[in-house]
Order: sequence, then C-alpha cells, then structure tokens
Amino acid sequence: MYFRPTNIAAKKAALHFLSCHEHGQYELQQKLLNKGFDVSDIDEAIRFCREHHYLDDLRYSKEQVRHNVKKGHGERRIRQELQAKQVLDDIIEQALNEEPQDWFQLAKLSAENSFHHFATQGSAEYAQQVRFLQYQGFSVEQIRYALNSELLATSN
Repeated sequence: MYFRPTNIAAKKAALHFLSCHEHGQYELQQKLLNKGFDVSDIDEAIRFCREHHYLDDLRYSKEQVRHNVKKGHGERRIRQELQAKQVLDDIIEQALNEEPQDWFQLAKLSAENSFHHFATQGSAEYAQQVRFLQYQGFSVEQIRYALNSELLATSN
C-alpha cells in the first residue's frame, strides 16, 4: 500500500505526541493542526491511532480524573475541563464512575491543605474559602461538609 509522505509524517507526529503522555482525540487533532498537517492526513492518523489502541478517550479521561484528584479538584471542575477538551459526556461519566472518589472527603482534604485556619460562617474570609472550593469544582454540599466539619473539629 502506498502512503503519501505527509500522511506518514502526520502518523509519526501523532505517535510522538502519544508516546509522551495520553491525549484526547480533540487535543491530538489540535496539536497536529498546529504542526501544519492537512485535515485529511490528521483524520487518517487519528483513525490509525484509534485502530491500534494508541488513542483512547476513555483511558485519557480516567487519567485526567486521577491527575485532577491529586491536585485537589472536584467533580465539577474535572467534568468541565474534559468537556472543554471535547470529550463526550458519556465517556466523562464512565471515567468518573470507573475512578470513584469520595468527593466530600476530597473537598475536606483540599480545604485542609489550602487554609491555615477556618473562618466562621458569615465572615468575608469564609466567603473567600467557599469561592475557592467552588473554583476547585466542589458542590455547595461538599463545601459545607468540608468547612463545617473543620469548624466543629477546631472548636472542640
């Protein structure tokens, strides 16, 4: 079978990117576009990588979940970042289910690592801590749990 040189170069570049770390399909497409490859060559390189299981959005999503959890990010932020990288919602949901987390405990751990002390409810500092945890991707319930459990622990 005859391959055009640019097609081989696109595959080579795709394999190089994937050898460094996991990529999602959209992310890999963007990197190849930025390198100046034709869309048809990129599509063929993507197809080649998928067929040989070098490229897998589920595997990529699970790795991103683990990576973001280590950084103290909540489910909402992880979901939003994967959506920004154009990962399908079904794949995001599956990745989150296959990498189960205790989001309440993670919110508490993130709060403990980020704040020297916990402010009382109603204060400006408490509002700042809430905003920070929201930015990290935690729900209101998870934030309440994290901050209030710490307030109870420090008051005893």
